[in-house]
Amino acid sequence: MSVFPKISLRPEVENYLKECFVNKEVLSTSDKQEAERKFEVLLYRLSHPPSFTTVRVNTHLASVQHVKNLLLDELQKQFNGLTLPVFQHPELQDILLIPVIGPRKNIKKHQCEVVVGAQCGNAVLRGAHIYVPGIVSASKFMKAGDVVSVYSDIKGKCKKGAKEFDGTKLFLGNGVSELSRKDIFNGLPELKGIGIRMTEPLYLSPSFDNVLSSYLFLQNLPSAVVAHVLDPKPGEKILDLCAAPGGKTTHIAALMHDQGEVIALDKISNKVEKIRQNALLLGLNSIKAFCFDGTKALKVDKIQNIEGEPPFSPESFDRILLDAPCSGMGQRPNMACTWTLKEVTSYQPLQRKLFTVAVELLKPGGVLVYSTCTVTLAENEEQVAWALKTFPSLQLQPQEPQIGGEGMVGAGLSLAQLKQLQRFDPSVVPFQDTDIHSLRDARMEDMIWLANKDCIGFFIAKFVKCKST
Repeated sequence: MSVFPKISLRPEVENYLKECFVNKEVLSTSDKQEAERKFEVLLYRLSHPPSFTTVRVNTHLASVQHVKNLLLDELQKQFNGLTLPVFQHPELQDILLIPVIGPRKNIKKHQCEVVVGAQCGNAVLRGAHIYVPGIVSASKFMKAGDVVSVYSDIKGKCKKGAKEFDGTKLFLGNGVSELSRKDIFNGLPELKGIGIRMTEPLYLSPSFDNVLSSYLFLQNLPSAVVAHVLDPKPGEKILDLCAAPGGKTTHIAALMHDQGEVIALDKISNKVEKIRQNALLLGLNSIKAFCFDGTKALKVDKIQNIEGEPPFSPESFDRILLDAPCSGMGQRPNMACTWTLKEVTSYQPLQRKLFTVAVELLKPGGVLVYSTCTVTLAENEEQVAWALKTFPSLQLQPQEPQIGGEGMVGAGLSLAQLKQLQRFDPSVVPFQDTDIHSLRDARMEDMIWLANKDCIGFFIAKFVKCKST
C-alpha cells in the first residue's frame, strides 16, 4: 500500500490521548464531536511527514539569500532538473521552506525487496538515504547496483538478516543498492555508510546528508520558533538545560551574533560531543557544552568548582531554555508507537524536577521558555498550570512570533492564559496530496499557512521571573 493508515498505538495509549483531546467535562456536545474528528485526523497525520522540509540558515556565516541560491542549485542536482520552490518564512527570516511532494502514486514495485526498521523508515519519508545499520532484511539474490523496493517494518517483527518478510510492512519507494546482501550482513562492524540510495521515494523530499552543512541546519518549524520566542540578546548568559543534539543551542548563539555565553547541558556523552561538533561546524564560539545531568545543575553546597562549569549558583542566567525530555508523541512521521501507557506518562515528574532547577537558576527579570515535542495535556498545559501555582514569582508571557494555535482546555488555565501559549496541532489541516502542478498554482500566503500548521506536534510556554520587591 502506498498511503499510510493512521499511527498504530497500543489501545490504552490511544484512549489516553483521546481523553486529552475530547475532554467530556469541558466540551459541549458539538465541540466534543469536533474534537473527536480532529483527534482521528491527528492520528492519521502523525503517520505522514509534514508538508514542508524546514531548514535554518546559519546567519552567523552567510546571508539567507546567498544560502537560498546555493540550496536552489543543490535541489536542481538532486531532482534532475525538477524545479522546486524555496520560500523564506515571512516571520522567521532565517528559515527556508521546501515543499514535500507526495505521496506519489504509480511507483512500480520491484521483486527485490529491502526491509528497514521503523525509525529508519521515518527518516526515509523525510528525504534520507538508507544507511547499512538501518537495513533489517534483503532479498537473497540482491547484488550491488540492483533496483530494490524498500519497506518499513513498523511493528519490529522482521528478524535481522531475513531473506524475505511477509509481516506488516509499508512501502517507502524504490532505491539502488550500494552493496550486495552478502556485504550488508557479513557482520563487519565498520560498514556504516549508505546501503540503499533512494531514487524513487514515496515522498519527494531533499536529502541533507553532507549538504551545505556549515550553512544549513535541518530543523522542524516549531523547534526553530523556540529560540525566537526566547529572544536572546548579545552579551547575555543563556542556559540550554537539555540541549542535544544542539539545534536550538546553535540557533540561540546565532541570534546573539555569537556574543555572550551559551551553556549547553546533556547527560549523555556522545550527544554532548554532537553539540560540540555542530557548534564547530557552524563556526559558533560562544557555546560551552557539558556532560551533566540537568536535574543536578543547581549548586546546593559550598564546594568550589571551576568557574563557568556546572553545577551553577542560583540566579546565574539571563534566559533559560527547557526543551524538556518528553513522550515525543508529536513527532512525524511515526507509523507505529509501541510504547506502553506507563512509558508515555512517565515524563511529568522529570519535567518538574528540571523546571524547578531552571526557576532557581534564572535571574530575577529573566526569561524561561518551556517546550516539548508532544501533544499530551499532562506534559504541556498541566505543567504550565502546575508551574504558575508552584512558583508565584513566575508570570506567563505572550510570545513573539505567535505562529501556533492557542493552548488546549482541560488543565484549568484561563482563556487569556491559553492564548499566551503556542500549541502546534497538525490536525487542523485537511489531508491533501501535493504535486508539482498544485505548487505552481498555489498562492504564497496559502503555502505559508500550510507550513505553519502541517508540522510536528509541539508546545511552547514563555515565563518571566518577577524581580523581588
